[in-house]
Amino acid sequence: MSSSRRLLIALVTLVMLMLVAGCSDRDPSSLAIARANIDPLVFGDAFGGDVYPQPFGGTYYEALSIDTDNAQSGSASVKVIIPGNNSALGGYAGGVFTSVGARDLADFNALTFYARSSINSTLNEAGFGNDNTGTSLFSVSRLGIPLTTDWTFVVIPIPNSSRLIAERGLFTYSEGFEPQSSQGHTLWFDEVRFSNLSNITNTRGIMPALTKEYFVGAKARLTTSTTFEIDGADVTVGHSHNYFDFQSTNAAVANVVDGEVQVVGVGDAIISATLAGEPVEGSVTLTGHQGPAAPAPAPTHNAADVVCLFSDTYTNTPVSTWAANWQWSTAEAADFDIGDETAIMYTSLNFCGVDFKANTIDISDMTHMHVDVFVPEGTNFRVKIIAFNADNGGIVGQRELTFDADSTPALQLGAWTSLEIPMEDFAFTSSLEHVGQLSFSTLDATLVLVDNVYWHR
Repeated sequence: MSSSRRLLIALVTLVMLMLVAGCSDRDPSSLAIARANIDPLVFGDAFGGDVYPQPFGGTYYEALSIDTDNAQSGSASVKVIIPGNNSALGGYAGGVFTSVGARDLADFNALTFYARSSINSTLNEAGFGNDNTGTSLFSVSRLGIPLTTDWTFVVIPIPNSSRLIAERGLFTYSEGFEPQSSQGHTLWFDEVRFSNLSNITNTRGIMPALTKEYFVGAKARLTTSTTFEIDGADVTVGHSHNYFDFQSTNAAVANVVDGEVQVVGVGDAIISATLAGEPVEGSVTLTGHQGPAAPAPAPTHNAADVVCLFSDTYTNTPVSTWAANWQWSTAEAADFDIGDETAIMYTSLNFCGVDFKANTIDISDMTHMHVDVFVPEGTNFRVKIIAFNADNGGIVGQRELTFDADSTPALQLGAWTSLEIPMEDFAFTSSLEHVGQLSFSTLDATLVLVDNVYWHR
């Protein structure tokens, strides 16, 4: 090696040692942690910073505008037109205000805003934490907010603001027609911002005491809410489970992984929780059941002879929901993967609605209905077909069949049952050109897998 090259290496080494020595007295823990944007403003006289509105699917897309003739303060407010009953504009008005960049909201304890209505009404939902991506982690909703024709100050407390260090979902609203004004009405929002209020006290996390059943491999869906006292009155918000920290009495049955409760084995476990280190009221008993070892048999009918709602084999007709929020229904629906196939898992099933009345189907020339079900425990499973006179029209007929150990076909426990049902068994006397809903129900089979829901000829 030449002397000049040895000298160059020595100089580089010396410089590196000097840099290391010069930095050795810096304590990394003393350095300030970079934070996301802390701006609390969502809407003042205009949308703040990089905030922009997004409508929900199925809503009146042009419902929102800026109104310079009505404002709680300043020069403008957000105006939202609510469609009337059965309006062609959409079923309701709703959406979110999101920001392009993340906001750090850890310094605040509430979202606050002013709202008024063109009539005395009840705002269905308002909140934050929904960025309209389908991947939101920290959504919060306050339901049933009374409004008048005067401006009302609304407070939506934050359950645990330390979780909101990178949030884009800054405001959520949802409102449908009011019975007293079926032609529609108008809402206004103003001064939407995050605040730090001194009158929010007595925070109480709540998890209803329930017993729920799941198949091994599922993620438990837990109902979580928090009640606050604001000026002596209780205000409750429902929210994502991610505000709570969960604990399990039996990790071999239900384990907490990355903040989620996963059912990993057969048996029972009790799930409790804390909110910001404080115990949450209530607990949930989870029971794990072994699911099927393989997916339901794949259908073999020619696609041209099939009208399908759910199957990995055929093209599916759009369904608004597989668990409509009908009164007294306790059912929850979620996708459940079995190998490369997907089924629908119903938990806490008593009855539930499958709603597709906005996209009704014509099954008038179909000879059979097919549903594959897997039931680990129980004695019966019911299927009801509900027919309408048009898309989003009125009901013209509904018929239900019950399947048990003595029916044809017979319901089997712990195995896939292929319900291949002749349409004549339903004994419909009304037209089946606009079928828009199904109902699944049971007396005691509260955990069910459903797959391959279709009609064929």
